[in-house]
Amino acid sequence: STTATYFIGLHTLHDLLCILRKILLVLSLSSYDQFSKQFLEEFLAPLGTVEISHEILGESQLVDVYFVPSPEPSIKPESLGLLGRIAQTPCLIEPFRNQPTTAEVRRCLLKLFQVYGNYQRQARRETESLREDDLPQLWILSSSASSNLLEGFRSIPAENWPKGVYHLPSSLKTGIVAINQLPDNDATLWLRLLGKGRTQQQAIAAVLALTPGDPRRSSILRILANWKISVEVTGQFEAEQELLMTLSKAYLEWEQTTEERGRQEGRQEGSVLTILRILQRRFGVLSPSLEVQIRRLGLEQLEVLSEAIFDFSNVSDVDTWLSQN
Repeated sequence: STTATYFIGLHTLHDLLCILRKILLVLSLSSYDQFSKQFLEEFLAPLGTVEISHEILGESQLVDVYFVPSPEPSIKPESLGLLGRIAQTPCLIEPFRNQPTTAEVRRCLLKLFQVYGNYQRQARRETESLREDDLPQLWILSSSASSNLLEGFRSIPAENWPKGVYHLPSSLKTGIVAINQLPDNDATLWLRLLGKGRTQQQAIAAVLALTPGDPRRSSILRILANWKISVEVTGQFEAEQELLMTLSKAYLEWEQTTEERGRQEGRQEGSVLTILRILQRRFGVLSPSLEVQIRRLGLEQLEVLSEAIFDFSNVSDVDTWLSQN
């Protein structure tokens, strides 16, 4: 009993240390680290399982982003362009705002090999064979990549991939994306947002130019607004006045969009309550399913319903109108 209590205490202490280590890591993150991880989590979540700061079992290492694609994603990977193509296979993603040093690339490779070691140990425990295709790919997302860095790791332009994408020797299962070298088009937009300087500013401008109804626009504006707040709190990037100005534009756009959405939701909720009140006074208590259907109507549909409501003689007329509209 004493021995069991001792081991349980050790297990609990280990869990506590793991939690504390993650908390310290979050506190030490730069505002860019928080932005890039929030961004990748937001946009990759519809495609599969995303784990931020994934802890490598048995090692004091954390992977920035660990992703496993879903067999049935809720959106088409093609809609995210190059980012969606990267996310078609299991992968480790390590974003860098500045070009990584040789030592930092080596540390990324070390994380990859440690993950492979865990895969192999699990396969042995389950007496299963481990296929090469089952192993995740490492993607290093860098704002830039010099020829010396690329040559030092024998990186070559990836065949059938856009300019700026490089592959290390095939056995290493690693790619480097030099974001500043990517072509300026819709397919690379979501990765160029993780770049630096003019590359990132142009990408943010492209997001602001998207139609207001584009859900991706509202998502990235919210993340950029959070980044602006984080930059102001931490005082980072004070020298990058152009970035701060661009983030301010994104923040103002997000603020206006949020206020307009709030006003519209307020008008919609008011219309719903008014219609429900009129129907209840005319026909008595409404069924929960009927109330749910009315609450799901858009503002324009509610306006049409508010005009048609006085032509109804019973609840069946309401059901008929809902089925037709």
